[in-house]
Amino acid sequence: MTEKLEMPAPTLDRSEEDTKILQDSQPTDEVSVESSDLEEIPSTTETTEEVVTERVESPKKDVAEEKKQEQALEQQASSDEVTEATTDSDNTETVTPEIAQETPEEPEAPKSRSITLLGTEIPPGLATRVAWRPGHALKGLASQAPVLVVNGAEAGPTLCITGAVHGDELNGIEIVRQVLHSVKASKLKGTLIGVPIVNIQGFLRSSRYLVDRRDLNRFFPGTQHGSLASRIAYSFFHQVITNCSALVDVHTGSFYRDNIPQLRADLKVPSVVEMTEGFGSTLVLQSSGAEGTLRKAAVKNGIPAVTLELGGPMILDATAVEHGVEGILNLMDSLGMYKKLSFWGTPKPVYYESLWVRAEHGGIFFSKVKLGDKIEPGDLLGTITNPITNEQYLLTSPFKGEVVGLANNQVVYPGFATVHLAFKTKAPQNNEQEVSETLELN
Repeated sequence: MTEKLEMPAPTLDRSEEDTKILQDSQPTDEVSVESSDLEEIPSTTETTEEVVTERVESPKKDVAEEKKQEQALEQQASSDEVTEATTDSDNTETVTPEIAQETPEEPEAPKSRSITLLGTEIPPGLATRVAWRPGHALKGLASQAPVLVVNGAEAGPTLCITGAVHGDELNGIEIVRQVLHSVKASKLKGTLIGVPIVNIQGFLRSSRYLVDRRDLNRFFPGTQHGSLASRIAYSFFHQVITNCSALVDVHTGSFYRDNIPQLRADLKVPSVVEMTEGFGSTLVLQSSGAEGTLRKAAVKNGIPAVTLELGGPMILDATAVEHGVEGILNLMDSLGMYKKLSFWGTPKPVYYESLWVRAEHGGIFFSKVKLGDKIEPGDLLGTITNPITNEQYLLTSPFKGEVVGLANNQVVYPGFATVHLAFKTKAPQNNEQEVSETLELN
């Protein structure tokens, strides 16, 4: 065994003789260290039985240094990091487990609120049905129109969809039904209001008009003390439409005419333009709208609105209905109200001008074109034949355009609107006058 030697405490004035004696007393595998740096000198001698470590007392450390080390140890002890060491016969691997990072919580979506419509409070997350009563009796019996409402679980805009403002236009009724019954309140942001049959009086009589032979879509927003049509328009506009933040009014062609799926919209209003862009694969036709139409009255009151035209009267057109449903669901997605799996269809043109080609003679009209056809000047649009004299007249196109509206084969009179052509895809300049004849019978 190696003897443990007691070394005297180092002094600043060490003589050469003392230094030599100290050196002679060290083991053979000595470590040379300058006296000014002397703190600890480890010395290890290995034998077959045991290992003895020789330690030399070092001078007391500086108080500031000890305090610094204590602070470092306290910081290390309070650290959240843990290091695990795994050692095998071949290698040593240090594994530091990942510390779970706190992910910031996403802000909660704003909760929807209960709405009150037609005197009924509708809580969020509920689909229900209420009734609009114009308050004007028909032969002693009060008529009422059902109003479908889906109040979403989260806050958002209020989109209104109206059908059958003209009682003989059926496609809008089916579109409202399909849309309102396909939307789940739990996934809806905002409120969806659908009125499948606005003109109950005309619908029950299979007529475009009210019982007084007036066109309801020429009296909005109506007055309280005017004609029957004006009073009904006032009631509907102020009880239902004023609750909307956007409006889609669904129509069809009139008097045995069909319309290609299209949006009639005032493209001078930015919020209306945004609505048309949300529909997807639907042709857009610039139209400010006739006075008294529901669409124009809504826009004047700050509610962006479009007219969705598709198909013809007194016919349920499955293809047109499907197009309308897809377009409205696209619009709801673009408004952030309801998620749709994919954007539907390819973009369609925007036309800023249109005109009807009218019959110059009376007789039996047979069309030679179909909806969506591209027409060049001079192309044959149809024939008109006098059923008595058998005289035949050719109806040709005066300009280039696309067929967006078309009369069915029928008996016509001079001046009858037969083929509707849209022909300009560029917005007019400020000094240009809008040229559009969209037969605002709708």
